[in-house]
Amino acid sequence: MMRYLTLPLLLLPGVGYLLIFFGLPLFLAVAGGFGLFTLNAESQFTLEYYQKLFADRAYRDSLMFTLYLAITSTLLSLMISVPLAALLQLNFIGKAVFRGIYKIPLIVPSIVAAFLVLTLLDLGGVTSRWLGLVGISLPKLVRDPLALGTLIALAWKNIPFMTLIIGGSLASVNQDLPQAARSLGATAFITFLRIQVPLALPGISAATLLVFIGNMGAFAIPNLLGPVYPLPLSIHMYQNAFELNEWGLVSAMGTFIGVVSSLVLLAYYALTNRAQRTLEGR
Repeated sequence: MMRYLTLPLLLLPGVGYLLIFFGLPLFLAVAGGFGLFTLNAESQFTLEYYQKLFADRAYRDSLMFTLYLAITSTLLSLMISVPLAALLQLNFIGKAVFRGIYKIPLIVPSIVAAFLVLTLLDLGGVTSRWLGLVGISLPKLVRDPLALGTLIALAWKNIPFMTLIIGGSLASVNQDLPQAARSLGATAFITFLRIQVPLALPGISAATLLVFIGNMGAFAIPNLLGPVYPLPLSIHMYQNAFELNEWGLVSAMGTFIGVVSSLVLLAYYALTNRAQRTLEGR
């Protein structure tokens, strides 16, 4: 009997921690969307909250806007982080100083980053006043329909984080392979694209995954810089929870965000795996 109990007992600390602090909240969130274990209503199975979520145009628009913010800001961060991580693999004058400067956004809270963008890029902000001196008008970047200010703030916050992960993945690539490719006549760009990027894809995928999930639930930056309509689902969740006391609807929104995030990530992994096979010539 002890032989069969040894493995479960050894796994109990880790598995028990995951079940209590991850599994239980996830179960309660999913169950709450179906009217079970909600804080403000009798526990009874219902599809009312999902019907309300899909029937209300404001919520449907919010879902599309949330996806727009998460996907666009993640891709923008990725397009800057990959070349930046590659640049940091080189040796150049001032590299140590640059490595410290580009990490500054990591220690800046999201609400502070939003205020920085508001101060710099709003129509009455510092940049607008400076450009006005030479007769240049700055386009609307705060509370604009395309949420450009929001995208800039999210990317500014996430680029250092992505660069750290991608840089570590690039640094772990065996340097004999790129050097062999260069000795056979491959250019630096082709070597980076055909050898280093495929080998670093696990790190690139992990960075993209973490940033995308964070952007799906972003609250402070879209709330301060985003348009009045539509609002991200994270703001609707806050309003329904603390202003309208609609906890079942909040659970339905959270569950739906999780499902959509999972589908988007599965599609991303499928594309990256196909791209990796293509780059490797399979």
